[in-house]
Parts: sequence; C-alpha cells; structure tokens
Amino acid sequence: MDIFQPHFTNEDKARERLEAIRWPEGPFCPHCGSFNATRLQGSKHRAGAIQCNDCRQQFTVTVGTVFERSKVPLNKWLLVNHLLCASKKGMSAHQIGRMIGVSYKTAWFMCHRIREAMKSTGEGPLGGPGKVVESDEAFVGGKKRNRLSGKTAKKKKVVALVERGGRARSFHVANIHANTVRSALVTNIDRASTLMTDEAHVYMAVGREFANHGHTLHASRKFGKGETHSNSAENFFSILKRGVIGTYHHWSEAHMHRYLVEFDFRYSTKGDTDTERAEQSLRGIYGKRLTYRRTDKLAA
Repeated sequence: MDIFQPHFTNEDKARERLEAIRWPEGPFCPHCGSFNATRLQGSKHRAGAIQCNDCRQQFTVTVGTVFERSKVPLNKWLLVNHLLCASKKGMSAHQIGRMIGVSYKTAWFMCHRIREAMKSTGEGPLGGPGKVVESDEAFVGGKKRNRLSGKTAKKKKVVALVERGGRARSFHVANIHANTVRSALVTNIDRASTLMTDEAHVYMAVGREFANHGHTLHASRKFGKGETHSNSAENFFSILKRGVIGTYHHWSEAHMHRYLVEFDFRYSTKGDTDTERAEQSLRGIYGKRLTYRRTDKLAA
C-alpha cells in the first residue's frame, strides 16, 4: 500500500475521491435528493461546499455520513479506512494514532466510526439452494488479570456463520446454548442451504430445519471428509483469535459487535484488492451516524 497517494496526504484530493465514490453522476442534495446544485466558490465558503438550488440547503460530501462534523482532515479519514481494510488482523488505535498524529481517544473513535461503515445493511440471508454454510463456535479472549484494576478478563463466546466462497457473519452470545445458536442460524441462513457443523449437540435439532446437515467428528480426530467439513469457519476463527491476541488484546462486551463486524467485512471481501475493499467500506459511510457520547456511554 502506498500511503503517499494524493488522497491520503491532501484534503482536497481526498474530497474529490470521496465525491467520485458517492456521486458518480454528480452531486445531489442529501436533504431533498435534488441534482440541481451549484458549487460555492470563493474564500468565504468552506471547502467543498455545495448549495441545492431547490431547497436552498448547503452541504458537502460528508453530510449524512460517519465523517460528518469531524474536525479530523478528510485525507486522514481515508487513510485510516484503508489501513483497517488492508490489515488482515486489524490495527490498534494506539498504532493508528501514532501514524496519523492524533490522540488515542480520537483514533479509537475514528476506528469505531469506520467499523460502523463496514456494517452490512439490507443484505439477505447467507446461503441458498445448492450452497453450503458452515457454523462454528469459539471462546475468544483470555483470563488475564489486569495488574492495575485487579479485574480478570473473561473469555467471550462467539458464533460464526461462513458461506463457502462468500460472506461471513459472527455474533457474540451470552451462552453457547441450543436456543441462542438456533436463533443465530435460522435468522441468518436460508433454510434451503446445506448446514455444516461439528458434532456439538447444540446443532443436532436445528440441523433438521435445513435442506441438509453434515457434521464432522472432532472427538474422533476426524476433521472432515470430502465436502463434509467446517474448515472455512475454523479459518475465520484462526484469523479472529490472532487479531485479538496480537493486535487488540482485549475487547469490551459493549463494543465487541463492532470488532466482529470488522473481521466479518474483511473475510467477506477477501477476494477483493485492498483498494477495492477500502472503496466498498467508503460506500457504507452514508446514512450512518455514531457520536462519541453514544460510544462512550456504551463503554461506561
């Protein structure tokens, strides 16, 4: 990755790139949807300001996005977005703060805003007729005692659903129980799919609700035979766990769903280049807002 590309170092170039992604057919008003708009020129107007000729409202390309009202230069936003999309196991807020010259608090909030953009909206269930969806569960994190607070970080339970050659979705659950696992499966997987799991008893009943159910026998050291395996889901967890251990070290339960979205997004777009993945993330910034007060309350 070339971090010295113009849109990573120049705010005007960054705005031009974002406008090209958001407005390929020209700017339209986020307030009324009109394409009848005029760019405001001159030193008295803020950079990138546009006025709608119908509703007379002014706007820029960041209005109605996770970047709205941010004082961080837009080129730094695009750089952080690219770093998170290109780093297979993620990148810590401390590292990002050092790289772009902002405080840890600012970098942490920027990362959460970008994870909000990565969240998929309006997508249908995984799988379908003739497709295979694998499911697996794992304990993420560790029981390491914090020397300052004296508190122990407990392992968190995660269920992952991976469509072979396609998308991934993971969920933090309170307990690995038949009811919680079933809820995740039936609301996110097409019933016409083939479900692949291990031999855990939580899958036995719900497996009958799908077109087919194959399972491996891990207890007998048989990890798969032919197409009957859950290797894709286990591969997802191998990346996820390395991200927790080697990059983030700890996830709070309040924000764990955002970190899972980040790993889901990268896994689901693993066939794309880093640039394509970063652009797809930028297409998801619209219609989403995340304030620091909201995230801070969740962390409290």
